[in-house]
Amino acid sequence: MTTSDRNSRDVRIAAIDIGSNSIRQIVADVSPAGVIRVVDEMKAAPRLAAGIHETGRLSSHSMAAALAALNRMSALGKQLGAKRRRVVATSAVREASNGGEWLALVRKETGMRVSILDGVDEARLSFLSALAHFDLASGRAIVIDIGGGSLELALSADGLVERLISLPFGAIRATEKYFSKGITPAAMQKLRRVVRKRLAEEISPQDWTGAQLIGSGGTFTNLAGMVLARHGVQTARTVHGTRVTRVDLEHIVDALSALSPAERLAVPGLNPGRADIITAGLAVVAEVLATFEAKEVVVSGYGIREGILLELARVTPKPADPGEARERSVRELAERSHFEEGHARHVQKLALRLFDSIGTRLGAGPDERQILADAALLHDIGYHINYDKHHKHSYHLITHAELLGMTPVEQVAIANIARYHRGAEPKRSHGNFGPLSAASRDRVTRLAALLRVADGFDRGHAGAVEDIRVRWLDRAIRLIPVPSPKASSIRLELWGASKKSRLLSEYAGVPVEIVAPGGATFTHEDDGTPAD
Repeated sequence: MTTSDRNSRDVRIAAIDIGSNSIRQIVADVSPAGVIRVVDEMKAAPRLAAGIHETGRLSSHSMAAALAALNRMSALGKQLGAKRRRVVATSAVREASNGGEWLALVRKETGMRVSILDGVDEARLSFLSALAHFDLASGRAIVIDIGGGSLELALSADGLVERLISLPFGAIRATEKYFSKGITPAAMQKLRRVVRKRLAEEISPQDWTGAQLIGSGGTFTNLAGMVLARHGVQTARTVHGTRVTRVDLEHIVDALSALSPAERLAVPGLNPGRADIITAGLAVVAEVLATFEAKEVVVSGYGIREGILLELARVTPKPADPGEARERSVRELAERSHFEEGHARHVQKLALRLFDSIGTRLGAGPDERQILADAALLHDIGYHINYDKHHKHSYHLITHAELLGMTPVEQVAIANIARYHRGAEPKRSHGNFGPLSAASRDRVTRLAALLRVADGFDRGHAGAVEDIRVRWLDRAIRLIPVPSPKASSIRLELWGASKKSRLLSEYAGVPVEIVAPGGATFTHEDDGTPAD
């Protein structure tokens, strides 16, 4: 973002989180409403917590690597003009006997004053970040943050924190304590038994059964990465909003436990830098879900750093409305791409008419209606790059956009549906389509088939077809366009819809007949332009 793009009331802030495994900096402009616009990020993984379980001290190697990273981050923050900066350290520095000595060196070398967070502070900041990105206004929620040294839980009701808990079950600590001789069934059982017992001592699980669970931190983002890879969604811009079922989580823990350290390095979606500590972290997560009898956990792409940004900007976030955030971010992407609004919204209207008429019979779920609506609105944004292959440009613009209020799986689906609104139909040989899961491929094909026909019915971009009457007969699907009173002819639209109906016909297993006002019917196999 350039300086001219910034709102004069935005505050540019640098937040640095010195964690037990990694150090992360985010430089962002924060608006008075709490909207965070990331300017730049930097990350290093010096693993300050490595060896602390045995020695009680930060190692000289980790301290040197961390100091070098902080020097780079200090320079970046200054170059980007950050007006405020906060640097915090968590459990590794907090617990190490030489932590204070190292922080004095950090201040001397970089000028940074580092605040040491206790576990409750970590939980509070994680909750503050979740409050800004998820709808926590009603019901119970548990925000889980796993770092290298500790596990934090923030338990809330109707958007207000009831309890903040910190427990010594971070991914590095648990790995060193329980898996130092390898991941064996006995070691896994012992770790999970200890976590289960400690959670029961701290919390009455029955009081939180049915709560929404939100997970932040590297353990969770890597979990989401592996789940998305299993669904063939490696193209997702972010893992934020990924839903991981307890069943999938347990399967992943079992699968990772059976792999050698070298084999874990090659697991799709897993950062190789976390391959040696991920199993312990996920075992802790699995036990948290089991304790609260949760069916799933939703992964947050945000954490302590975003909480720091909001605090420094003196913003108290209101619980996010995913529906409003989604509608806004989709609309803003369309506007940034200079979309043809009249055509896009008319195609959206016609596509939803088709969905409401035959979507259920095609096997669509109710959640797919919004996916189709978003894809229809964005289907032509590739024009912003070039008319030629604009459907492919639309795909790339959507996959790389920051779209809020939807899961990565949904975003990739929207991109693919827009991709197939014209041109070649979906094929397993296509790199964007073939790797998707069978369920995702089916959804893309089904909704793209509806979008293609809807787009055909506005071939002239003039709104000549006002509505569509739909009849699914035993032998065919009949689509009867209702001409706009202002339209002198819908000949082009009849031709466009009939030519783009083949995918719908193949998916439905019956011919799709386009019925002209005079009663003549046309299918994708007909040649020539239908008469009105």
